[in-house]
Amino acid sequence: MRKGAHAKEMRALVPALTCAVLLTLAALPPVTRAQDPAFSLFDAVRYALEHNNEIRAAESSLAAKQDDVGVARSNLLPRVYFEERALRTNNPTYAFMAKLNQGLFTQQDFAVNRLNQPDPTNDFQTQFFAEQPIFVPKAWMGVDISKREHQAGRIDFSRKREEIAFRVCQAWLRVHTARAQLAVAQKGVEDAQEHYRIAKLRYEADLGMYADTLRASTALAESKQRKVTAEKQHHLARRMLGLLLGLSGSADVAGEIPEFPLRDIEAYASSAQARGDLRSMELRYENAEKSIGLSETEYLPYVGVGGGYQWNDPANLFGGSGDSWQVSAFLRWNLFDGAKREHERSKAKHQARQAREALLGIRKAAAYGLYQARLGVEEARANLELAREALKTAEEGTRLVQMRYENSFSPIVDVLDSQVALDRARAGLVARENEYRVAVLNLGWESGTILQDLGLAEDEKKDGP
Repeated sequence: MRKGAHAKEMRALVPALTCAVLLTLAALPPVTRAQDPAFSLFDAVRYALEHNNEIRAAESSLAAKQDDVGVARSNLLPRVYFEERALRTNNPTYAFMAKLNQGLFTQQDFAVNRLNQPDPTNDFQTQFFAEQPIFVPKAWMGVDISKREHQAGRIDFSRKREEIAFRVCQAWLRVHTARAQLAVAQKGVEDAQEHYRIAKLRYEADLGMYADTLRASTALAESKQRKVTAEKQHHLARRMLGLLLGLSGSADVAGEIPEFPLRDIEAYASSAQARGDLRSMELRYENAEKSIGLSETEYLPYVGVGGGYQWNDPANLFGGSGDSWQVSAFLRWNLFDGAKREHERSKAKHQARQAREALLGIRKAAAYGLYQARLGVEEARANLELAREALKTAEEGTRLVQMRYENSFSPIVDVLDSQVALDRARAGLVARENEYRVAVLNLGWESGTILQDLGLAEDEKKDGP
């Protein structure tokens, strides 16, 4: 009687659990893996270096810096103006000049009444004028500063490519980890189903307790929950990879996971001294020092030459009843501007000190980053070895406990505990393997050699603007 009642309760419980799991799965968004493009690691990095939105934005920023060089250089080139002006006046001075410029001045225009009270006069003036700087220290230094800033921008762009390459590698390996953890979760579900089957058979044969069946059923539900979570993490990892590749959807991984050789730490340290962000900051510090001199050029004169040709007509636009020309040389010297130059010079000195401190800080941060990356490799390598040992012992322990349970020497709690430990060991090994790979790549990122480590250094030379 006891057995029949409990069996009836069990049959009522299983559909409820099944329904709950199915509802949870149904709530997940649909995923069409077959439509997602798949990339090997190196293909993914190459694709990202061409299509990543951050890299494309950096390309436009670099192109803008190139145009800044042209803007600065334009201050050394002549300026040519065209002007068309229409005038109607009875002002004695302007009326007098208009007739002279038009070549229409007559003897009668010397009459006093006409000079003092002239009739309204029309004048259409057409003029071409050019001005050429000769002595412009500010413009010369501006060209030098803009060239150096463009050079720093090119280095920043290369560093951005290295950053995206490292992030793509991380995301690509994360997809592999998520996929492996999903497989581990699926294997856990299969093992939990087998434990439940055995517990149920033992109970029906009066060799086990009903409580063992309930515990096995609970463990099965928990393993299914872990599988649902693993599926979510897998979807998110693939979507992140697609985002870094510049895709609007997800991307998948293909091919084997490559191994990255670990070079001597001294080689990484030597390369880190020439890292891109350090070199670009050094150039900007030089520019900050140059800006002091740039502010001091405001104390110097501006010298140039100019000339123009002019046509005047009383009735027609672009007419030419009279024409004239002029050439000139000029010196313009700002003697007082309300102490603006003094404040600009002081500001430039403060900014130079700021750039110097920033450069020192980046150098120290780079040294710390390399030190941290080196310790990260050592930690990841040790954890990987421990994870391999943990998996071996977990597999052997689970096998022994399973045998003891089947022979009624151990309770099902021991079986379930050993299975949880085995699942964790499986997932942990996959995670630790990829953590070690990321740690090695992180050394390349911190030292500025990641593209070289990936074998894409030649692509960087060809593709760089």
